[in-house]
Amino acid sequence: MSIDNTNEFTIKIKFFGVQKKALMQELIDEFLPPEKYVLLEEDDPDEDCLKINEAGSTDRDEVKREIFRKLSALTGKRPDWGILTGVRPVKLAGELLHEYKDPQQVRSIFLKDYFLTEEKADLITNMYAYQQESMGEPDPDSIGIYIGIPFCPTRCLYCSFASNQVPDGEIARYLPTLLKEIRFVGEKMKEQGIHPESVYVGGGTPTTLSAEQMDQMLTTVEECWDLSKLKEFSVEAGRPDTITMDKLKVLKKHNVGRISINPQSMKQETLDIIGRSHTPDEIREAFKMASSVGFPVVNADLIAGLPEEQPEDFARTLSEVLKLGANNITVHTLAVKRASRLKGIDQDYHYKVADIVRRMLDHSKEVLEAEGFRPYYLYRQKHMAGYFENTGWSMPGTEGLYNTRIMDEHQSILALGAGGISKRYYPAMDKLVRVANVTNYQQYIDRIEEMCKRKADGFFTSDDIDEKNIRNLG
Repeated sequence: MSIDNTNEFTIKIKFFGVQKKALMQELIDEFLPPEKYVLLEEDDPDEDCLKINEAGSTDRDEVKREIFRKLSALTGKRPDWGILTGVRPVKLAGELLHEYKDPQQVRSIFLKDYFLTEEKADLITNMYAYQQESMGEPDPDSIGIYIGIPFCPTRCLYCSFASNQVPDGEIARYLPTLLKEIRFVGEKMKEQGIHPESVYVGGGTPTTLSAEQMDQMLTTVEECWDLSKLKEFSVEAGRPDTITMDKLKVLKKHNVGRISINPQSMKQETLDIIGRSHTPDEIREAFKMASSVGFPVVNADLIAGLPEEQPEDFARTLSEVLKLGANNITVHTLAVKRASRLKGIDQDYHYKVADIVRRMLDHSKEVLEAEGFRPYYLYRQKHMAGYFENTGWSMPGTEGLYNTRIMDEHQSILALGAGGISKRYYPAMDKLVRVANVTNYQQYIDRIEEMCKRKADGFFTSDDIDEKNIRNLG
């Protein structure tokens, strides 16, 4: 190991007997930017390096624990999530609770074996219990459905989703294809006795559709799907500059009970930097219209760690969104995603704002708990600022069912539209099989027959299927 002229460690790391080094790198990245370390080959003669797994353990978690201990000692850092690098820590809490039955034993496992802080161990064990209490298990014949509208007015600095900026004519060209897929899956659900528990219309920005287009799409959904057992109907209204009273009235007419209005920030300078083409006043007007129409649940997405924001900026945004009437708030930690513009500008941004983001998240927890909100779902992403998490907070009765189910991965999710990735769940083997639509919306239009066939062959299959066939499907 050596120290460069910036007085920071430049570390050579050598693994012994480790096959999947990429999984280990995810943990190393929580301590060190990629340019601050290099992985040596096992037969490299260089002895001036950090040696990992010289004992040749085949226990992946044991290797991770060694990485954690050694890098903590070298860097002085101790990531809150310990050796956990996966997207779904609450799912792991559920699996351990099913195995050991004792929440205190599970908490102890998280502390001693996974090196979580007490706060994170309590958070996910309590959150899983709350999910079971408020939502329970899904009906075996139920699925969640996602409908993707892959268009936005502008592309945000941090965005890596399928989001296209196109003329209205392109959206008009996309809609009939989507309606064809809606009708096709409706026939298949009827044949198999499957019903939607939740429907989530996301994107992109669904409200790039006109009121007439939205009405046409939701009418087709009502005509083709059995919604008699539907528990949640969500639409991401999302960008305030796409929200109109006519569109909100269409959503209400079709019994949409949950909408999202996503400010991200209430600071104009921030909105300009990240590429949002709306103002704080438009956000306020969108909330005012939603209140007058009367949606039971209004979600707001906020992002901690946006460029040039300080904790006091985030605090003002949170305070105002609460005053505007949001009763379900998702606090996201900014992630520097590979396909985002921010990655090209500053690939180490998420390391630099870690302390600021911690203060923002601590403040949101304090304020939301005082207001009566409870954390109900959580997920993590790669390259998040401070390697923290995204947390959904809800007032009692406003929990997002679709969000929870998709993170729990014990229900099939049927995804329609360009970029949609369906996941068929096979409970007998606790396996998921992914069935993907193409991401490019033009290819989706041209290849819709193929997309329908993919679903027929890969999603609408019998539950009586063995492990070998699941591998072939996946």
